[in-house]
Amino acid sequence: MKRKVVLDVDTGTDDAIAVMMAGLAREIDLIGCTTVWGNHGTDETTENTLRVLDLLGRDDVPVRRGLDRPFAPIPFIFEDHVDSAREAIHPHEFPIPRTSERQAEPGAVEWLVETLRAATEPITLVPVAPLTNIAAAITLDPSIVDAVDEIVIMGGAHALGNVTPSAEANIWHDPVAADVVFRAGFERLVLVPLDATHRANVSLGQIARLRELGPVGAAAAELIAQRIRGYNETQPMDEVDTAPIHDALCIAYLLDPEVIDIAPYHVAVDTVSPLTFGKTVVDVAGRSGHKPNAYVALDADAQRFGSLLHGVIAASGPAR
Repeated sequence: MKRKVVLDVDTGTDDAIAVMMAGLAREIDLIGCTTVWGNHGTDETTENTLRVLDLLGRDDVPVRRGLDRPFAPIPFIFEDHVDSAREAIHPHEFPIPRTSERQAEPGAVEWLVETLRAATEPITLVPVAPLTNIAAAITLDPSIVDAVDEIVIMGGAHALGNVTPSAEANIWHDPVAADVVFRAGFERLVLVPLDATHRANVSLGQIARLRELGPVGAAAAELIAQRIRGYNETQPMDEVDTAPIHDALCIAYLLDPEVIDIAPYHVAVDTVSPLTFGKTVVDVAGRSGHKPNAYVALDADAQRFGSLLHGVIAASGPAR
């Protein structure tokens, strides 16, 4: 039986690859995408999501616009170099054709609450963006967590941040929202932080194979090429001409859990300190005395991820 999935995105380059994988994988019933601020404002993240689904021929998947500001005010602002890195990796010129498709109503938060309240079978939430929409929905009705069999979050960092030395961008953008989600009592919460995504980089050689797979493969290759150029410019990887596709690793996990190596830990989010604001504190040694509230991925299988990415797009055939 297909797994029912809601994908919450701030669609830039890696979100787009996640939408492609979720929209094409035969094992997934993508019942909706919700958009939120993050890589761009919701005007752009919604439009970009609609474009990707249109390219896939998945106009049956509704896209619902979510919140355009954090759940709680952010007391600290981006450094200039962070803004330049974001533009290099998630440019405003999105390399997928425009679409006439429009967002669905009601909006993301209202729809999440209504859908989870009415669910008669489990739904998997996959937020790969700031957790603003998810926290707002939980705040409106905390009982909706009972309808979720698993929430798979791309966010956080144990050893190395990307927006600051200690924090990852999705959590840093709205750490209070992240704190709400981690405290909400989900039956199974899987966190896929930078520690894992940076172990599953994709190379220029791999995307050359994607370009042979028709319009969807060509679009995926261009999106990943943009990421590689951006990372080479702003955050060079140990292996040149490679880049992580953070959000897509969460979809790969749904298709093959062995793609990441997870273990149960307690995770807390720093919402107050200027030095470590937005950091996910992963208690790998059990020093806090708190019970684990998440399964955290600290490693990933790059070869398995690359095979999953290629396989899903190859099996779809030309989209147009």
